[in-house]
Formats: sequence, structure tokens, C-alpha cells
Amino acid sequence: MIFADHAATTPVRREALEAMWPYLTGAFGNPSSRHGVGEEAARALAWARDEVASVVGCRPGDVVFTSGGTEADNLAVLGLSLANPRGRHVVVSPVEHEAVLASADALRRLHGFEVDEVEVDATGCVAPEALARVIRPDTTLVSVQLANNEVGTVNPIAELAAIAHASGALMHTDAVQAAGWLPLAIDDLGVDALSLAGHKVGAPKGTGALIVRGRLAIEPVLHGGGQERGRRSGTENVAGAVAFATALRLADDERAEVAARVSAATTRFRELVAAAVPGAVPTGHPTRRLPGTVSYVFPGTSGEAVLLELERRGVVVSSGSACAAGSDEPSHVLTAMGFAPEVAQTAVRFSFGGEVADADAATAASALAEAVSAVRGIVP
Repeated sequence: MIFADHAATTPVRREALEAMWPYLTGAFGNPSSRHGVGEEAARALAWARDEVASVVGCRPGDVVFTSGGTEADNLAVLGLSLANPRGRHVVVSPVEHEAVLASADALRRLHGFEVDEVEVDATGCVAPEALARVIRPDTTLVSVQLANNEVGTVNPIAELAAIAHASGALMHTDAVQAAGWLPLAIDDLGVDALSLAGHKVGAPKGTGALIVRGRLAIEPVLHGGGQERGRRSGTENVAGAVAFATALRLADDERAEVAARVSAATTRFRELVAAAVPGAVPTGHPTRRLPGTVSYVFPGTSGEAVLLELERRGVVVSSGSACAAGSDEPSHVLTAMGFAPEVAQTAVRFSFGGEVADADAATAASALAEAVSAVRGIVP
């Protein structure tokens, strides 16, 4: 089997499992407890916080451990906006993950905020001049993803952050898909907050973090015992934090070598698809993109049917965000990029991981050609 759905989730790394095991067994203490077992857990949590901070280039106190990317996005959008309301106006892009879009909508419905969407171009990219047109002197927060989860387009976050800050707004970026592929240095990105999810870098599901600069006020989404410096209540998942920190550190250390190798295999895959699959329309930016993500639409087919045909041939992919699986609605990402709804519903996304080889790219391209041909013989 060729697993080409790493944008949905990645296999857990052995190193992450081994790192977390002691904190599921003997060192199982609550890090808030004032005894030896609890203090051992607290030391492990502090180590994990230091590791994440070293990858992102922030202070350890800026790391807020969460249950994953969705919670991190909710805490950023809701928490920063409610604690720093200014004119109660937020800006998001229309191709954000639903965790950002739904949080912005909650600000509108429940708290009276105005929400504007900055347009994206046909590649799914937010241009700085587009943000400049929609941002206002009373904008509270701008949230634009570093890399798109469906088409892989990478945004010029540092330029966008400079525009946000020039107007006095805060800047958040969802970096969930970018982790392990792109540099995450928060100072270089220029953002005030950054979301991460463990299961995209080889840690278990249910782990992640929000990086938020310590000087910023943030309204908690979860209330309770005041853990995480009062920003995220709930007993910390020590084992999960250790696994996340271990996987994130390894992914960042290996990033340059893995990205170059995967990019080469993906380029070969795209060349083979262009030659073997008539009518395949690539989506996303041709060059400003994640190394392993390739997305197509196949007008005149059914994306779900192509997926099934690919799986029959041993290639596992998806039609877009796993969080929207089962929905009959076309991808909001592709429709925002200008694709007609009926075309957006033909999307298929390949997202290769670090183990992909040129032979896998050739096999996947051949399987795709067969799958599309089979579906075109069925779907009028």
C-alpha cells in the first residue's frame, strides 16, 4: 500500500512512542501535584515545553499545550479577539481550516464581531495587497494559514503580518500543515500566535500547541483549574506533550533533507500525471507549495469514485480535508479559488510523507491514470 494522505494524519514515530511510554506507566503523576511523582511529571512537561519553544524560537512560557490544531485555532481566534477586542473586527481567508472559520463565525454570532474574508487568487494564495484592501484601523485579529491543507499553497505570512501590525491588529497563523515542511521561527514569520498539531508530524492524535506571545492577553476557551498559566485549564496530557515535542523536534531536524527528497519525488509524480492523465487539472500554487502535497480536479468524473478506484489499486488518498469527509458540499477551498461546485467535487489530493520514493511516485501516477480511466468509463 502507498499511503498518500499524510495531510490527514501521519503514522506515529517510534521515537515518540518510546518517549511517551514512561509517562503512561511509572511516571504517571499529575504535574500539578506537590509530591515526587507529580514533580517528575512536571519536569517532563517543562522539558517538552522547552523543546517546542526551541523549534519555534519562542520562550517556553509562550507554549500552550492543547488537544490538537482545532483547539489551538479556537483558542487563538476566540481567545485573542475577546481579550483584545479593539473595534470587534476580524479578518480571515476563505480557505482556512474549518476550525478557524467556525471560530470566526462564533465571534460574529455570539459576540457581535464583524468578520471579513480576504480574497484569494486562483492558486489559493492571499496577496498582501488583498489584505491591505480589507483590513481596517479597528481590526482586532487577522488569521491566515501558513500552508493550505487541501492544495498545499504557502502564503507570504511575514508580509501579511507586517500589514496586520501596521494597522494595529494581531496576526495568527494556522501552521498545522506546515510543520515538518517549512521553518516555524515565529520571529521570522512575524506572527503573534501560531497553531500546531501533533498528528501531522508523527505524534499521536490529540496533541498540539498554540504558541502565543506571553505579553498578549488571551481569554481561555476552557475554564477550570488555571493550568497553562491560566490560558488552558485541564490536567495536562504529559505523555502526549512529550511525544509531540519529540516528534516535532525530529521533524524539524530532518526537515531540509526530507523536504528536498519528497519534493523531487512529487515533481516526478506531477510530470507523470501530466503525461498519462488527460484532463487532470492541478490546483494550488505551482511553486509556492508544500513539498509533498499535490491536488487535482478531474472534470467529468467523481472524486469519491476516483478515490475508491485508487484504493483498489493500493493507493490511499483523500478528496480534501479529512475534517470535511462525508460532506456532500464541494470544497470551500476550491470554490473560493474560483472552481465551479461540480468541478470542485471531483478533487483528489495526494499528500506524500517522508518515506516516499521515485518508484512510489511512478506507481501512484500509473494507478491514478487507471482509476480516472475506469471512472470516466462509468460516469457520463
